[in-house]
Amino acid sequence: MEINSSSSCPSTPRWNSERPFLTGRFHQETKTTSRFAAETRDSQTEDAIGCHNAAVQELVVIDDLLSAMVGIQGRYISIRRLRGKEDGFSFQVDASMDLALQELAHRVFPLCESFMLINQFVESRSQFKNGLVNHAFAAALRALLLDYQAMVAQLEHQFRLRRLSLQGLWYYCQPMMGSMKALSTVIQKASANNFAGSAVLNLVQSQAKAMAGDTAVRSLLEKMAECASNAYLGILERWVYEGVIDDPYSEFFIAENKSLQKESLTQDYDAKYWRQRYCLKDGIPSFLANIAGTILITGKYLNVMRECGHHVQVPVSENSKLMSFGSNHRYFECIKSAYDFASSELLNLIKEKYDLMGKLRSIKHYLLLDQGDFLVHFMDIARDELMKKLDDISVEKLQSLLDLALRTTAAAADPCHEDLTCCVETSSLLRRLGTLKDREKTRSVLDDNDVEEPVSLTGLETFSLNYKVRWPLSIVISKKAVTKYQLIFRFLFHCKHVERQLCGAWQVHQGVRALNMRGSAIGRSSLLCRSMLKFINSLLHYLTFEVLEPNWHVMHNRLQTAKSIDEVIQHHDFFLDKCLRGCLLLLPEFLKKVERLKSLCLQYASATQWLISSLLSEKPKPSKSRGRCQALSISSSNPNFTHAILKFEREFDAELQSLAPILSSSSQAEPYLTHLAQWILGTGNDQ
Repeated sequence: MEINSSSSCPSTPRWNSERPFLTGRFHQETKTTSRFAAETRDSQTEDAIGCHNAAVQELVVIDDLLSAMVGIQGRYISIRRLRGKEDGFSFQVDASMDLALQELAHRVFPLCESFMLINQFVESRSQFKNGLVNHAFAAALRALLLDYQAMVAQLEHQFRLRRLSLQGLWYYCQPMMGSMKALSTVIQKASANNFAGSAVLNLVQSQAKAMAGDTAVRSLLEKMAECASNAYLGILERWVYEGVIDDPYSEFFIAENKSLQKESLTQDYDAKYWRQRYCLKDGIPSFLANIAGTILITGKYLNVMRECGHHVQVPVSENSKLMSFGSNHRYFECIKSAYDFASSELLNLIKEKYDLMGKLRSIKHYLLLDQGDFLVHFMDIARDELMKKLDDISVEKLQSLLDLALRTTAAAADPCHEDLTCCVETSSLLRRLGTLKDREKTRSVLDDNDVEEPVSLTGLETFSLNYKVRWPLSIVISKKAVTKYQLIFRFLFHCKHVERQLCGAWQVHQGVRALNMRGSAIGRSSLLCRSMLKFINSLLHYLTFEVLEPNWHVMHNRLQTAKSIDEVIQHHDFFLDKCLRGCLLLLPEFLKKVERLKSLCLQYASATQWLISSLLSEKPKPSKSRGRCQALSISSSNPNFTHAILKFEREFDAELQSLAPILSSSSQAEPYLTHLAQWILGTGNDQ
């Protein structure tokens, strides 16, 4: 993760960098202390170091080295910043210095350079814009530099007492060399890549692992990583214990999209709120990589409860504080216990207070036609309105009729029946399936160009029910879930309509049964009507008792043992997908055949009901039954009537038999279609 300079954070005052005495670099910027700093200096004011004997040279070199160790130039040792490299320094000594002393001085220079790099990093990374992790890391380095400067002060004290030689200085510097070099390597990489947040933690940790052979250096780097992670773990602790992201510098690996609101769940088909309101970002700390998903879910659950006005906080003890990490992985247990608590609390809240199962049962009653009494009553009183063309239908009238049907049937005892509303779609079921957003499942299933829209749609083909779902149940019963329920309802509703029309035709045929019309066209029509009824009843029986009921009971049992709300969502979505497949809504070739068969059934029922009813309504001769029988006999011998019945019979049988290869091939992948194939093909064989 790089530093985000565009984030809103306080800026460091200019005077903090313009006044050298506030930055700790004033001694490095003084130009009068080095004989190499000013070229105009009189060369006679100070003799070259080579003019002195070795003993004097050693004392002078020790004094200059002690200054260089804290970034101050000496008389015969100069410090220069490399051109084009902000973090590069070079140290030069007087060429006339004794070669042995030069060699020892060059050994100490890496330590001096490491100090200057670390000190510069501390100053630059203490600014607000660099983030909490950099602030904590810089504070840890500053504490380390204080110990380092204390060591230099002690060496200087020994030098003033004339107890320190150059060889002794080198001896005392060696323990710090490895640690300072490792730290300077880390900060150079961090500065070069402008790291912040988790990137700094990962860098320090990876460097610690790379120093496995040096126990002291590794221990120091691990201590630095622990100090730097304290601020990060503070953000993590608030998230997993309260569900709040307190991340002023955008360092946390979980991002919040505040533009997504919970109200969008009832409108957004893709349910982006649940999936994208909080999501993982790049740059997860390596020590949290294995449980990042658990951390994300834990905070999401707590946040949902907060949105419900249910203020809950994970019980926190001294042992569950996430202010340190190490090889014991204790923070794994803390996060796991926080997840278990949040998951169980949210699940209980949705199941108990918001009655999830009651809401699902209510949806099953209405959208899956589990309770059919209200639907029968509604179809009776709304028949005229539903038979109108799409543009002529009054949705308000349908809604009032639906309310009447709900209030006057057993549905009135359901407290959720007021959440039911009616709607009229603008396209047929096949076209609606073709325009589903769920393209990963339907692109290969349905193609808009292959779907022929009926010339004139009526309310019977486009009527649907809608169900109002409120927060937080909308997490489980989202817009996508309601849409799938509606698709199943529309298919069942139209099948019920076809069944009612065929029942009406069958009743008309039963009215002339006593006239003994066997062998006539009316008798043949009666057999055809029975075959059509058997087909539609077999289809409805399959949809209800072979698909919806078994899958509902499986889902119900799984929901009882679910451990989290995500498992509930998964089981519910699986139930709906299985029902869509089982109801043939994802088999377009078969569905088109079924729609064609239903259309034939409706045409036949309408034609036969009108014809036979009109004949029965005619006034007979004085001998009532004899005259009616003669009229029907004449009608049944009419070539047009006979031809129409035979045409319906041929088309129905052809469409029915064309289902055989489709069902045969589909039943290999979907075994539950075997029963449907037996029933439907049996229908054709009965004739």
